[in-house]
Amino acid sequence: MKMKTRKTIAKRVVITKTGKLLKRHGGQDHFNSRDSGKITRKKRRDQTVSKAYVKNLKQLMPNS
Repeated sequence: MKMKTRKTIAKRVVITKTGKLLKRHGGQDHFNSRDSGKITRKKRRDQTVSKAYVKNLKQLMPNS
């Protein structure tokens, strides 16, 4: 039987061409005016997923 992709994970994580996993910073929706400029700039970039989670996340996205 075919493995199905977990859509909740696939929407939040992107696999790059080299195999790295990228995710967005949390807390971007609202209340951003109270954050310092350093935090606001940091939230603009995607963040690499920790090595501890890579294996599990790739198993949840077999067709990606």
